[in-house]
Amino acid sequence: MNSQIDNEMEDELQPEYDFTQLEGGVRGKYVDRYRAGTNLVRLDPDVAKSFPTENAVNEALRLLMQIAQRQPANNPISQSD
Repeated sequence: MNSQIDNEMEDELQPEYDFTQLEGGVRGKYVDRYRAGTNLVRLDPDVAKSFPTENAVNEALRLLMQIAQRQPANNPISQSD
């Protein structure tokens, strides 16, 4: 049974993933950027169509922030009896 598990594990790695051909990789290359708080967000395809660049996303979010700041605080509406 154990050899069957070993064979299944070996079969998962496809031949095109030949790690012996990889050269020049640097371990932890982006760790400083990650620790600095880089925030990556994956956009759904329909959103990415409307906002194809990083700048387009940032501009839209800044505009939304400005609109939100102009709105009055969420106060309960007083009803007259």
